[in-house]
Amino acid sequence: MRRLILPTLALALAVPALVAQPAPAKTYARKINADLAAAVANPLRDKDRPRDQYRRPAETLTFFQVLPDMKVGEYAPGGEWYSRLLGLYLGPKGRLVGLYFDPTSGAFSETTQKGIREGAAKYPADIAGWSGIPAERFAAYPLDAVPEGEKGTFDRILIMRMMHNLMRWNIADREIKAMRDLLKPGGMIGIEQHRARPDAPYSYTDGSKGYLREKDVIAFMELNGFEFVGSSKANANPKDPANWPDGVWTLPPALRGAKDEDKPRLQAIGESDRMTLLFRKRP
Repeated sequence: MRRLILPTLALALAVPALVAQPAPAKTYARKINADLAAAVANPLRDKDRPRDQYRRPAETLTFFQVLPDMKVGEYAPGGEWYSRLLGLYLGPKGRLVGLYFDPTSGAFSETTQKGIREGAAKYPADIAGWSGIPAERFAAYPLDAVPEGEKGTFDRILIMRMMHNLMRWNIADREIKAMRDLLKPGGMIGIEQHRARPDAPYSYTDGSKGYLREKDVIAFMELNGFEFVGSSKANANPKDPANWPDGVWTLPPALRGAKDEDKPRLQAIGESDRMTLLFRKRP
C-alpha cells in the first residue's frame, strides 16, 4: 500500500507546478471575410495568382486580422506583389501605406537611398494604376520622412519576408521602433519570415542565408515592446529542409545557382518554410 500511495502523492504535488507553466502560443484559424475573398479572386490578380499556393494570402491576412476598413502599412513593399492585393482589399474602405526603409540608417549607398525615396514617391500611382482605385486611397514614405500626424494611427503593419535583411544590415532595432510608433495602442505587426530549424547555428541564422529561428524573432519583438499573440501554419512547408548552403534563394522563385537537372526537384519542394507570427504593441 505504501508503494502505491507515494507515487500518487508525488503526482498530486507535481500538478500545481505543471499548471503554472506558461501555455504554448495559440495557433489561430479564422473565417476569411467576403471582401478579402473577392480581392484574392479578382481577375486583375491572374498573373500574381500562381504564387498564392505558397504565400496563402487569404489565410495569412485573415490570421493577421486585417479588416477591409483598416489603415495598414506594408513594410518594404519590394516587387509590390502583396501591395497589389492589399490595394484591392483596402482601397475601397481602408487605407494602404507603403513603408520604406529609413535611407539614413547607414545600411545603404547614396544610389540606394535615392532609389528608396523614388520608390516611395511612385508607390501610390503604382497601386492606383494597377487596381483602378484612386491614388488618394494610398500613401507611402520612408521611415525617416513620416509625417508627424501619422504616428499612432495604424491598425496593422505587415513585414513580409524582410526580417532577415533587417538583422543582417543591423537596422532591425531602429526600424521596428519606428514602426511601433506608427501603431495605435494595441495595434499589431504581422511577420512572415523564412524559418530556420530550431537547432540551426547562428552562422546560418544571422540573416545572411534568409532564414531566422522562430524563437529568436519572437524574443526580438518582445524586447522591442510587443506581446506575442500567436502563430499560424498558413505558410509552413515541411518539405523545405532549410539548410541550403547558398540560403533560401536556392528555392523557387529565385532558383539561384541551381543546375537545370536540379530545378524539377527544387520546384517540387516549392517556396521556403515560413513562420507566420502576430505581435501586439504593448503600452
